[in-house]
Amino acid sequence: MSEKCSATKRGEYWATVRANKQIGERFYRLGLEFSGAGAEAFARVQAGQFAELDLSSAALPSAETIPQELVDAAGRKILLRRPFSFADVDTRDDRTLVDILYCVVGPATLRMTTLAAGGSVSVIGPLGNGFRVPDGKKTALLAAGGMGAGPLQHLAKILTADFPQIDAVAFAGAKTAEELPFERRLDKIAQQLEFSLPEFARYGVRSLVATDDGSAGFAGPVTDCFSEWLGKSDLAGESMVIYSCGPEQMLARVAEIAKTRNIDCQVSMERRMACGIGICQSCAVECRVADSAETVYKLCCEDGPVFDSKEVVF
Repeated sequence: MSEKCSATKRGEYWATVRANKQIGERFYRLGLEFSGAGAEAFARVQAGQFAELDLSSAALPSAETIPQELVDAAGRKILLRRPFSFADVDTRDDRTLVDILYCVVGPATLRMTTLAAGGSVSVIGPLGNGFRVPDGKKTALLAAGGMGAGPLQHLAKILTADFPQIDAVAFAGAKTAEELPFERRLDKIAQQLEFSLPEFARYGVRSLVATDDGSAGFAGPVTDCFSEWLGKSDLAGESMVIYSCGPEQMLARVAEIAKTRNIDCQVSMERRMACGIGICQSCAVECRVADSAETVYKLCCEDGPVFDSKEVVF
């Protein structure tokens, strides 16, 4: 993964469902398998890129399993595809396997829970531009808020495999321990060694957890944990790069920290991306024009979702 993302041939492909595992009260990890042209296209996907899934024909789960707050919305027709990034990508012979981390928040993701092994789903992708690795960096800091953990897991894997000279540290936060989108956390000794999350530890990447209510790890916002860690570090700002994905308020704070410490920073923005290919114009992100007081609007799906943090107007 170089400074510029390598080109991928986007298109509509059919994927076979490998697994759809529940890992929390509302969190699932969907495994898909591509073959043929789809396998070739998704084998080269960048961390931070995404795909649009067609969930219009997926069935509803049984009535008793539908969360009460989604009962009224459950029956709505799903007209538009939904965007999802990748938590993992793996190539095996002529197949490409991808994992998608998702949370049940509405009628589409509710139906998504019924996708079963052996079934199939239409996928458009790979879409957008992912994270980039600038030359000369020695440390990568991965800051995730809530569901932003997915693409940063994928990035951790790529950094470990392709950039062994870079030391990576991940920071993952949520409001409570129950809202951390991970299967499990390691024991106290592992946490003291900064290996709190197996999803990052599997790549040899250190990780720290923060919860707003203090129910796990650092007590407070993940940005406070992140800032505190940086305050104790003697690393030079120009040797580091920050990658962040999560709620926009969190991204704004990460961008502010990066600017104060003169650290390169890339943020993955979230917008309603109805088409994913720049036609509907519904995912505008206000961005600064270099060496000017003017701003322009760029499309999250085409120009992003990953942007330089200095470019975004929060």
